[in-house]
Amino acid sequence: MSLVLYEHPFAMYCWKALIAFYERDVPFAVALVEADRSALAALWPPASIPVLVDDGVVVPESSAVVEHLDRHGDAPPLIPADPAGALQARLWDRVVDGHVSTPVQKIVGDALRPAGAKDAHGVAEAHAALDVAYATLDRQLDGRERDGWLAGDGFTLADCAAAPALHYADVVHPLDRGAHPALAAYVDRLLARPSVARVVDEARPYRELFPLPWPEHVG
Repeated sequence: MSLVLYEHPFAMYCWKALIAFYERDVPFAVALVEADRSALAALWPPASIPVLVDDGVVVPESSAVVEHLDRHGDAPPLIPADPAGALQARLWDRVVDGHVSTPVQKIVGDALRPAGAKDAHGVAEAHAALDVAYATLDRQLDGRERDGWLAGDGFTLADCAAAPALHYADVVHPLDRGAHPALAAYVDRLLARPSVARVVDEARPYRELFPLPWPEHVG
């Protein structure tokens, strides 16, 4: 059985897939995706990353990649077996992707635009959206400052999504730890988890690609 992951180690959604691979201890090969995406587009026309190829089966989109990996390895599933738990994992995955990752991408993407094409209003809306997202996640995590994960007691798809999203969000829109103590404690738990720490370390050599200043408080 051969798994190949098309990815870049600095890409936020690729982190989501990589965390799942490391959580489940599933061996895989990497196809590094850089400027030329023609080979990737032949597999998946949008040429977005990550894309997993599993014995010829093409699995695009990070959430689908994570769910697909539950077929491999012996670790606890990242989509809980019980329907209620599975719903919560998928729900909070969607919340994180839509309300944290999307505004982060807006802010970072605007920094890459030429001077005459900036969207100050859109960036301001993205920062406001992150304020709402932080409050929403803090409420979800209230009472779990010491343990527990985003969708419940177990580490799931939702946490695979949250780790990279919150890491990069804290870079572009620093988290007010005093205002959101439950979320701050959760972020610390995420960053201490071996699978997450590994993807952070693997991405460090690529930080020069980031178009905005990298704050000292983000390790």
